[in-house]
Amino acid sequence: MKKREVHASVKDERLVKKRRNQMIKGAVTLFIEKGFHRTTTREIAKAAGFSIGTLYEYIRTKEDVLYLVCDSIYDEVKDRLEKDIPSQEGTLESLKLAVAYYFKVMDEMQDEVLVMYQELKSLTKDALPYVLKKELEMVSMFEHLISRCVNNGELNLSEPYIRLAAHNIVVQGQMWGFRRWSLQKIYSLEEFIDLQTELLIKGLAIKTVSTATME
Repeated sequence: MKKREVHASVKDERLVKKRRNQMIKGAVTLFIEKGFHRTTTREIAKAAGFSIGTLYEYIRTKEDVLYLVCDSIYDEVKDRLEKDIPSQEGTLESLKLAVAYYFKVMDEMQDEVLVMYQELKSLTKDALPYVLKKELEMVSMFEHLISRCVNNGELNLSEPYIRLAAHNIVVQGQMWGFRRWSLQKIYSLEEFIDLQTELLIKGLAIKTVSTATME
């Protein structure tokens, strides 16, 4: 699926990237405070530090801004995970480290994650499939990590369990942001990571023991 193009009348790609990054930062703050529908493009321009006329040199609609916000969030998370997660080791310890690192990234980007989940429904029909595909790419990263553990004999899981476990990891990390009103009053980030990782590994281990017993 091709990346959705957002029209810009400015041809300098470096300037387009710079202005859109300013736009994204301003929009995230406004969307958290007011929501997407109550935020105006004029307010986004002001928060970004330029005029409404300048804003429309880089986008056409407010929905373009929301798309850029969501696309940017997924790109940043994916880039950071690909750079720092040990994907080739195939051990339970490396899986635990990967989960912990992902949760920490979600903590650092919790405002962005919250906006994404609150406003995803407001994306245009042509933008939504692309953004959802980006989420599945994150899931695939954890599928690969779990599969490596299976291939190395650390876990004994069939494909459906691998896929579901990967989805669970992604959602559990995001949950730290969109349920922060409750979770962050009860747990520190370190406690949340430890408990969620323990639940995950125990669940995978139980499935492994169960499968081995059946065989």
